Amino acid sequence: MPSFHHGDVEIAYIDEGAGEPIVLVHGFASSKNVNWIYPTWVSELVKAGRRVVALDNRGHGESAKLYDAAQYEIANMASDVIALMDHLGIARADIMGYSLGSRMTAILARENADRVRSVILGGIGIGLIEGGGPGEAVALALEVPSLDDVTDPVGRTFRAFADQTRSDRRALAACLRGSRRLMTREEAAGMRVPVLIAVGSKDEIAGSASALGRIIPGSLVLDIPNRDHMRAVGDKVYKTGVIDFLSRRK
Repeated sequence: MPSFHHGDVEIAYIDEGAGEPIVLVHGFASSKNVNWIYPTWVSELVKAGRRVVALDNRGHGESAKLYDAAQYEIANMASDVIALMDHLGIARADIMGYSLGSRMTAILARENADRVRSVILGGIGIGLIEGGGPGEAVALALEVPSLDDVTDPVGRTFRAFADQTRSDRRALAACLRGSRRLMTREEAAGMRVPVLIAVGSKDEIAGSASALGRIIPGSLVLDIPNRDHMRAVGDKVYKTGVIDFLSRRK
């Protein structure tokens, strides 16, 4: 598995296919494999004629595990994406995030618009601005000895997922505590790149996609029918909608 160093942080990644580049940024407690390879996103996008780059976020997958929450400030995490693009000589790319990865992607759309062709914000709606997503209960759920010790329902969901993906739970707890900064309404309204917001219709973690769509000028909203936060990732409606959106960016 290829990797590079962004400062002292080793970041693992994949780089497949040829054509216009798209960078995939996975969600909290996930990895490039779980979020993008296993649900066939990478193969579908390569088939659609794209160069596909995906990284393991710091603290996740095969990338470095860090235990200081300050190292997971959302801008620090987002800067790993730009560093990877620099490493691969990619001047500009479409970027698709999911959940935490969408929070990172939104920062890039605001702060590095010259490097971003368009963005897909998967698994995040108004929660980008008004909260939502896992909170301290999830961090605590990651730190207890066993899933049996977790009573909070959202905490149980994320703890079970972290166990399933064999994640470093201490690194994830630090990541969760460090990456909580929300985007302001004014920051979101200042995005000037094409934006697609894709959220499952039963996703109670992301918040309303349409509410976020009303704030980001010119954004498009894709509702993923009958899918919650975890099950929307590999949905066919999601994939078809994204590939259609990307085709119109040519």
